[in-house]
Amino acid sequence: MVTHVRTVCFQGVEATPVDVQVHMATGKVLFNIVGLGDKAVAESKERVRAALAASGLALPAKRITVNLAPADLPKEGSHYDLPIALALMAAMGALPADALEDYVVLGELSLDGTIAPVAGVLPAAIAANSQGLGLLCPRASGSEAAWADAEMSILAPMSLIAVANHFKGTQVMTRPEPRAAELATGLPDLADIKGQDSAKRALELAAAGGHNMLMVGPPGSGKSMLASRLPSILPPLTPQELLEISMIASIAGTLADGKLSDRRPFRAPHHSASMAALVGGGIRARPGEISLAHRGVLFLDELPEFNPAVLDSLRQPLETGDVVIARANNRVTYPARFQLIAAMNPCRCGMAGTPGHTCRRGPACAAEYQERLSGPLLDRFDLTVEVPAVSAADLIGRSGSAEASSAVAARVRTARRLQAERYAEFGCDGVYTNAAAPAAVIDVVAAPDAAGMALLKQAAERFNLSARGYHRVLKVARTLADLDGDDNVGRVHIGEALAYRTGQDRKARAA
Repeated sequence: MVTHVRTVCFQGVEATPVDVQVHMATGKVLFNIVGLGDKAVAESKERVRAALAASGLALPAKRITVNLAPADLPKEGSHYDLPIALALMAAMGALPADALEDYVVLGELSLDGTIAPVAGVLPAAIAANSQGLGLLCPRASGSEAAWADAEMSILAPMSLIAVANHFKGTQVMTRPEPRAAELATGLPDLADIKGQDSAKRALELAAAGGHNMLMVGPPGSGKSMLASRLPSILPPLTPQELLEISMIASIAGTLADGKLSDRRPFRAPHHSASMAALVGGGIRARPGEISLAHRGVLFLDELPEFNPAVLDSLRQPLETGDVVIARANNRVTYPARFQLIAAMNPCRCGMAGTPGHTCRRGPACAAEYQERLSGPLLDRFDLTVEVPAVSAADLIGRSGSAEASSAVAARVRTARRLQAERYAEFGCDGVYTNAAAPAAVIDVVAAPDAAGMALLKQAAERFNLSARGYHRVLKVARTLADLDGDDNVGRVHIGEALAYRTGQDRKARAA
């Protein structure tokens, strides 16, 4: 007789069904697990054997074969422990044979029979619910699974004994409740920044339209302070966005105690980050920083210090909103629609262009430093902003005069609401900002008036704008009009958008 238990394997954020099959037969005493599992799956039999013994059950002296079907699909991770153990318990008669036919099961076993949390519970719960099934998962992950559907059957036991008692009816488990993360600390406020009015205006524009922004300025001018305050003016997540980022966080194992957070991600990797760390990859093709920043912000400080090949790997995800990690035996797609905010010094010594300072390495210092950034990458920044040094006199004279994040956030929310409604009317699914809108739609919704079009044509010829640059100017101009509450894009909006686009001397142009 063969017993069956449903579980899943993960391909990106998608949960693919896997059938755990257990067969017991007479013959040489053996315990084999087949089905193209990795090292963690191969070691599962020792954890299962010890957990069953700790629960008062001993494996029979038979030839035991566990098959993870489909057998040609690679299986990774420790979440196969629990379905294997429960299938063995059903085969031994410790559980009713049909007890688990309506559940998808995943969880890691400790040697004492308790069930440890695993990554990927939320995607597994959503996949199970789509098939009309329930989910059996570790107690620590129960609140995470509960977000999938309020009516879904979810069991979250502490141990194998708790599972057996539940199906015997002696200790019935209650359904776990969804929980949200309690964020004790507030976000840094824009009111802390004195001066830098033009940079704060650009930051508000970037938040309102989801635009990529590059800040250039000497050390200590406030670039990192500005970037760290961007989350305080971003709008809250929509339910769909919350689900998207939580599924990625679940796969990455970063959901603490199964609690979901409604804050947009803000990821700031060090400039020594590898390509696999930033884009995703590794042996198990895990999500990288750009996927963990999905629907949020990726901040790259000291931009030219990153490996140039790593930076250029961002070009395709910035355009498509996802990243495909291809391996010889696997191909995984992760969402990666993030907002790129970057900061850099103008040169190696950091003071090029600052009044009263002379670059120690001469005029070529700035050019050599900026040449570490490719033209195609620079072409993907909608806003390039100069952040000059602020003197002590400016700091003292501006005490208490800065605008708080709450006031800026209110304007950003209004502009974002206009954009979401606009693109919903055009049937653009998943598009909530001007920065993510298709070029064909932008040509319609951001068509400037006659004066604005004349200015745009003149600038396109003078500055040799690429086709991408042309449409990005229109997107920024549309966001400026949304902030002003204007239905039409005028010359003033085109002019300000061009200033952000052409304010820096870009020696490297996109091919």
